[in-house]
Amino acid sequence: MNNILLILRREYLVRIKKKSFWVMTLIMPILISGFYALLFWGVFNSRELQKVSIIDESGSFTQKFKDSEKVEFEYLNIPIDSAIARLNEDRKDRTDLVALIPKNIMEDPQSLKIFTGKGVGFEIQAKIENVIQNEIRNVKLSKAGIDQKILEEADVDVSSKVVVVSKEGEQKEQNTLASTILGTIAVILMFSTVVGFGMQVMRGVIEEKTNRIIEVIISSVKPFQLMMGKILGVGLVGLTQFGLWISLTFLLTTVSSSLLPANQIAKAAQEQMSEMPQKDKDKIIKKTTEAPNGAGKIMGFLESAKNLNIPLIIGCFLFYFLFGYLFYASVYGAIGSAVDNETDTQQFMFPVMLPLLAGYLIGLMTAGQADNKLLFWASIIPFTAPITMMARLPFGVEPWELILSMTLLVISTVGMVWLAAKIYRVGILMYGKKPSFKEIGKWLFYKG
Repeated sequence: MNNILLILRREYLVRIKKKSFWVMTLIMPILISGFYALLFWGVFNSRELQKVSIIDESGSFTQKFKDSEKVEFEYLNIPIDSAIARLNEDRKDRTDLVALIPKNIMEDPQSLKIFTGKGVGFEIQAKIENVIQNEIRNVKLSKAGIDQKILEEADVDVSSKVVVVSKEGEQKEQNTLASTILGTIAVILMFSTVVGFGMQVMRGVIEEKTNRIIEVIISSVKPFQLMMGKILGVGLVGLTQFGLWISLTFLLTTVSSSLLPANQIAKAAQEQMSEMPQKDKDKIIKKTTEAPNGAGKIMGFLESAKNLNIPLIIGCFLFYFLFGYLFYASVYGAIGSAVDNETDTQQFMFPVMLPLLAGYLIGLMTAGQADNKLLFWASIIPFTAPITMMARLPFGVEPWELILSMTLLVISTVGMVWLAAKIYRVGILMYGKKPSFKEIGKWLFYKG
């Protein structure tokens, strides 16, 4: 045990003292938050004022188009050819778009034409189409004797509360959306961390084997102790970096998002929905303004997820990460010991990645389907359980299912570490030969 701790300490300190570790740890969150800040800035500040000329031959749409911060409408009573001639001209009365509304627009809604010299953005095109579409609908409703106000009042918003009833009769509200989002995030995190940290173990073993450092180390410790020390050390380094990434990314993203004008996102949403029925517009604007920045959105999500058993989900995540990582990292370590360079690992990677990818895809595709049989069995089988169980936990899992899944995973992890150690002790001193699956199978029965 002392030797394992010594190797763990060495693996951890060697990696954490590298400049590259701290450079990547500090730069990555800055790049992520900077990317999103630049993206938001570009979306909200790079658009120029667009001038749109309306030629309404039908006479039904006068003053129906409303100006916004980025779009200015004008009504022209000139021939269409004269209006088109003003496109792309560098002068005061230039125009960017010309919308021709023909006389028969009520009978033929497809006859609307938009002329432009530089192309038209989907946002402006949709705005023009929505104004005309809503006015045509209002005219037809009036002709049919239907009051628009009555129609809007009849369009009620129905929402439900999901109540989970246990076998003991206990009732508990469940937020399906929050559960689905949390399950999906947990699946992605579990898959990325297990694969990422496992690959680090494999590359570390290959590097030491290639440099012949392993021959010196193996003379002082047992192969099993060396493998476990390396697996635990790399895992601890990964957890340290991962924790710093999450903390710094959250902090920098929150700060950078707060630098945007407070109501800029809400205003942009309001412009997009300016032609929607007032009732629907008010609902969406209310939701948007309640979360004007990244922190507000996160707080809103946490509020909706307050009925979830967060301590259980976090505890299970740590458990499944620990044993899932040990399970697959031992396999990655065994593969690294059996080859001389990373190129030779390709033939062994497919059988390892297959169950991981299967669990990842099942978890994503069935998130929200608490009663899915495929998801149930995938959360029990040890090869996929670390990933797929996280998709089920936010919706609630029977205690016996959780105990069964954890028990099988622990037993399988112990067995996999034992098998990997037998391969590791032979492969770590094997040079100049590309082993096959058949030969690796023979290593399992070597004695001594």
